[in-house]
Amino acid sequence: MLDYAALHALAAVVREGSFERAARALNVTPSAVSQRVKLLEERTGGALLVRGQPCVATEAGLQLCRHMERVGMLEHELRDALPALGMGGNGEAGERVTVRVAVNADSLATWFMAAAASFCTQEEAALLDLTVDDQDHTAERLRTGAVLAAVTALAQPVAGCNSEALGTMHYVAAASPEFVQRHFARGVGARTLASAPSLVFDRKDRLQARWVRRICHRNVETPRHWIPSPNAFVEAACAGMGWGMHPASMVADAIRAGALVELVPGSTLPVPLYWQQARAAPQLLKRLGTAVRAAATSGPHALS
Repeated sequence: MLDYAALHALAAVVREGSFERAARALNVTPSAVSQRVKLLEERTGGALLVRGQPCVATEAGLQLCRHMERVGMLEHELRDALPALGMGGNGEAGERVTVRVAVNADSLATWFMAAAASFCTQEEAALLDLTVDDQDHTAERLRTGAVLAAVTALAQPVAGCNSEALGTMHYVAAASPEFVQRHFARGVGARTLASAPSLVFDRKDRLQARWVRRICHRNVETPRHWIPSPNAFVEAACAGMGWGMHPASMVADAIRAGALVELVPGSTLPVPLYWQQARAAPQLLKRLGTAVRAAATSGPHALS
């Protein structure tokens, strides 16, 4: 039998990043947490943590943490079926379960928070741990078990998962009118794009490169500002720092107001998005999927 007190301690250290914070979360001493993890490592015959700042799980440690997350979801379902189990011996509420999800930054800044809010207000015993990554890379986090579900641009299901289309996020290449006049008075082409500063979210962001290739029919290297924040990204464009690829719904008001203009009107870049989660997902994760699908298809930032 697995020692679930020890597994709780391991999961807490990985979640909180240190033995001290894990001890506070579990309301025990740091030495108690350390002893439980040590006993579990002796039982499994190998290291489960890489001690550091923060502490991170080894591959074996991640497997045990994933097991604990699924156990937590199953216990959550059992408490729904048998409400008396939802109270501890001291009348305290049952332990909350954390659901880890990977999502791209633009979805998080537009439509995804409506899904998160809807889910959490209905599932008050659940907590969300959101990991932000490029939509072309979130599926890798699902593949390695770092998350339980993901918003991804990958249509092909990850092994053991279902993939469901959410809709398409449309991106527009836009900049301030002054920037366009300064850099593209002679038109948008390979030569002007090669000299005009662009805005790029991070080193994984390939949207600008994809759009440039569609317009110029070849790769063009552009000068880059690196701005890893969707809101700051829009502000930088409005301030005339550079041109960038923006979610159409996010900059619609700025375009209507004339603060931004499209570089090539009508040349939107479509990015289909999918929701992937474990095929045999617990009901709690399925309910999160329902909230995600509803948010993706309604509201001012709905996907098309």
